[in-house]
Amino acid sequence: MGRRGKLSDDEAQIIKKKITDDQAYEVFFKACYLRNLRPATIEYYKNEFKAAKKVINKQLVDWEQGDLEEFIFNSKQFLKVTSINTRLRALRSFYNYLIKYKFIQNNPMSNIKLLRDRQKVIETLSDRDIEKLIKVIRKKQSFVSFRDEVIMLVFLDTGVRLSELVGIEIQDVLENSIIIRNTKNSFERTVYLSELTVEQLRRYIKIRGLVDTKKLFINQDNGELKPHSIQTRFTKYGKDAEITKRVSPHTFRHTMARRMIVAGIDAFSLMAILGHQDIAITKKYVNLWGTDIERKHKQFGALKGLRL
Repeated sequence: MGRRGKLSDDEAQIIKKKITDDQAYEVFFKACYLRNLRPATIEYYKNEFKAAKKVINKQLVDWEQGDLEEFIFNSKQFLKVTSINTRLRALRSFYNYLIKYKFIQNNPMSNIKLLRDRQKVIETLSDRDIEKLIKVIRKKQSFVSFRDEVIMLVFLDTGVRLSELVGIEIQDVLENSIIIRNTKNSFERTVYLSELTVEQLRRYIKIRGLVDTKKLFINQDNGELKPHSIQTRFTKYGKDAEITKRVSPHTFRHTMARRMIVAGIDAFSLMAILGHQDIAITKKYVNLWGTDIERKHKQFGALKGLRL
């Protein structure tokens, strides 16, 4: 038999140069750096890829649709739907990049969809909850407790994310606003403060004094305040105040959104304030708490009380 015909599939596979996971990671993460993605986003990709390979012990570049289906099936035994979807989003970005630049021939994610998840109720804090928290915090009468009171006011006034708050520097604080630079989508934005927050922030900055770090919020040793420390402290304040809901920076963000929607803010303005990339997220809030707007309209409608 001669050698005039086409190569067999096995022979073609021998000739074809295949990319390894390490090579794929190199080009993918280089692209991430060139796109100036946040370090946290890049770290997220790395963690998710590593975790995925623990479930299916096989190079990611060799995964097929069946591997992803098995990955989802196995992951459901120990992960929540939201966590599985988070991992699938990372894998989708990875495979889309490899397909786009022809590092792989087939995209195993092409027929894989995110898992459907039940829409959970978004918890927010009531006026009474907020008042109880402030009371508990003010009992301490220390630098740390006053700092935490100011942090809580900034959260409730602006709806900033935890990562955004710890990134605020002294120079970012203006007269009645703060420039948020460490944003999720890399677009700086300005958030505005109420008179109460402005006044308390002014007092905090005076007490803070001059220290080595440029960060606005510092720890008791005059060093940079870490996100985990803030989360831990507010969890404890919530327990001390006997609040059954989760007390966290994200709860404050949801609470701020709800209060502004009830007050009548439009979706586009709220989107800008919260720094959402997709208005669909903001509209979800509006739809969720829209009944509150109806109630407020009945209570405070412009024609209420008129004898027409």
